[in-house]
Order: sequence, then C-alpha cells, then structure tokens
Amino acid sequence: MTAPIREQLDDPDSAVESGARKMDWARQHMPIMAALREEFEDDQPFAGERVGMAMHVEAKTAILAEVLAAGGAEVAITGCNPLSTHDDVSAALDAVEGVTSYAKRGVEDDAYYDAMAAVLDHEPTITVDDGMDLVAMVHEDYPELLDSIVGGCEETTTGVHRLRAMAEDGALDYPMFAVNDTPMKRLFDNVHGTGESSLASIAMTTNLSWAGKTVVVAGYGHCGKGVAKKARGQNADVVVTEVEPRRALEAHMEGYDVKPMAEAAAEGDVFITTTGNRDVIVSEHFDAMQDGVLLANAGHFDVEIDLDALEATAVETYEARDGVQAYEMEDGRRLNVLAEGRLVNLATPVALGHPVEVMDQSFGVQAVSVRELVENGDDYEAGVHDVPDDLDREVAEIKLEADGVEFDDLSGEQREYMDSWQHGT
Repeated sequence: MTAPIREQLDDPDSAVESGARKMDWARQHMPIMAALREEFEDDQPFAGERVGMAMHVEAKTAILAEVLAAGGAEVAITGCNPLSTHDDVSAALDAVEGVTSYAKRGVEDDAYYDAMAAVLDHEPTITVDDGMDLVAMVHEDYPELLDSIVGGCEETTTGVHRLRAMAEDGALDYPMFAVNDTPMKRLFDNVHGTGESSLASIAMTTNLSWAGKTVVVAGYGHCGKGVAKKARGQNADVVVTEVEPRRALEAHMEGYDVKPMAEAAAEGDVFITTTGNRDVIVSEHFDAMQDGVLLANAGHFDVEIDLDALEATAVETYEARDGVQAYEMEDGRRLNVLAEGRLVNLATPVALGHPVEVMDQSFGVQAVSVRELVENGDDYEAGVHDVPDDLDREVAEIKLEADGVEFDDLSGEQREYMDSWQHGT
C-alpha cells in the first residue's frame, strides 16, 4: 500500500521546509485564493466532505489543496503526471492539517496508479482531476464510491475531451464541471499559462534562444495560440499545423505560416505539440527533420510524439543535458526530445508550471466549483456541465479588486435594452 510522501523520503523535515518556502512564495501572489480562504475559514463549507485530487503537485496546486482543507475538507492528493511532482512541495502539503499527499516524482506506472488508489481509499465525496485518470479509476475500479460522490471538477482540455466522450457513451455516472472551459481558465491559463511556461521551460532546459528559430506549433487551439503568440513575441518564425480547417484559417489570418506537418518537419528548429491527440509527429516526420531539432510536447499525455518509432529508428540514444534525450540517426542527425515527451512546462528538471498569477485564477474557479457542488450538487445530473457563469465572474471580480482595477457596469436602461427584442434601430 502506498504511504504518504513524508514516509517515503529520507529527510522529510528538510523537504517540508523547502516546500513550505515555495508555497509561501506562491501564496503571496495568489490574491484570489487568499480571499476565498478567508471566506472558507469563516463559513466552513466543506465540513464533512472528503476531496480526492489528482493534479500536478507543485506550489500553486498546494495552495488550492490547502484552501479546501481550510474550509473543512479532508483532502487526499496525488500527481496526474509521473514527472510533474515537486517532492518537497508534496511533503510540505502532506504536513498541512487536513491534507494527505501521496505524490512523488519519477514513479513507474504501477506506483503512479497505486498512489491514485490510495487517494480513493479515502472514499472522496468530491473529485478534482487534471486529465481524468482519477475519474476513470473510480468508474473502473471503485464503482462502490459512485453513490457517495457528489461530483467533480476537471482542470484541463484533455480531461474534458475524455469526459465528454465518456458521457456520450453513457459511462459517466456523476456530474463533472468542465473548469477548463470557463473564460477565466481558457482565456488565461491556456493562452498565457501554457504559452509562457512551455517556452520558459524549453529555454531553461536547453539554454538556447528563440530568436531567429523556426518554431512549429502543432495545433491551434487555445494552448497552441498561446505558444504561437509567445514564440512570435520572442522573435521566432512560427509555423502552425492543424487538422481543423477553421482553426487553420484563423492561424493563417493571424499571420502564421500554415502547413502540413510533412512539410513543416523539414523546416522546424523546435517542434511543440499542443493537440491532445496521439501520433502528431511520427516516423515520416523524423526522417525529414534537420540535425539538432528540439521536440517538446505541451499536451497532457506523452502520446503526441511517437517515441517508440523514434527509438526504433535511432542507432544511439543518450542524455544530452538534464531533461534532454538525444536520438542519433544513422546519417548522424540528432533529434532531441525534452522531458521524455511529457508535458514540457511541468516535466523538465527545471519546470515550474504556469505563472503563479495565472493559476490563482484557474484554481479560484476550481475552489468555487467545489463550493457549488457541496451547496447545490443535487441540481446537477451525471454528465459534463459548464461552470455557472456567475461563479466565473465572481473570480474575475476578486482578481480585479485585488489588482485595483475598476470597470463599468450596465445601467438599468442598458440592461433593459439588451434584454428586449422590442428595441430596434
């Protein structure tokens, strides 16, 4: 049976001290979570609830877990990616009253899922997921929990896609909020968060510049838009590949070169996948690539770059730098894969994930969505639900107030005009 993280470490006290410093820094820059913590401490909305979480366990996520615990919840958490956990933060979180953390970096698949099972052994009444692995395990291995789970929240695009597919098959047995799809998440986390953190992680891992390089961005959804925008802002030439014609047209009209991957493969210096789909870069693309290219994935799972095919083609593979695996081809070309093809902004040795201010917004939406499930869970049937817009606006208003930004409101006459069909030209 998986033990909490502090029981797995040789020097847990030192890890707790280090992780607590990281959490304190994040806490200083998360005014939304601070405001919600104050509310939750007073109202104790989660008293008697058990929250099971599978997320990227680093400093910002730790603040979310801490705030839910401050509101009365018993929280059990583990990682949603084997390489994204910060062990010191996990240990510091495990030391927070009301929280048990099982997350550990670098675990094999069996240990990864054992930790998830340990979270479910707490018999959660609410799940908070990033990628849907926890929800899948509930349905496949812990069906006895379905009757007592009020509902859950899903953080990321890939997880929402999986949940919608599950719901369409009639296999999703409790309500899930698509937190990823709210404006406060999608417009900031996916664009500014993924864009900034992916490029920063790649730059720090490789010590290479963006200026003058050709960056191929696979996928022009919200994450792809962010990566492309930030790369162009770093003076890179950006090529976009897409399978959806309207997104391809949008990228074209934003001034990007849009090409099939088969053509882009020969031109790119850096490839960043953001599709959430598998086999985006495969053997035929490897054959066309230049010596020294960087291959990075900013999608949730490590399936976008066909690493099995790459390894089968390579005559030699070795660690070129921490977090960079070089694959040498028979003709001497070297193709460099970052973070084992996993989420590059969280899985490289130096990765820190999205900026703190961005995750303050996303986790603010998570927190109010958990509150909504506790207060009004019976109003939601099994399936995927949009987060109520008033909750998303609540988080935005907290952020604007914290930043000292004032904004207009509609007058009574304006509201009447907008709501009426009788006013014409």
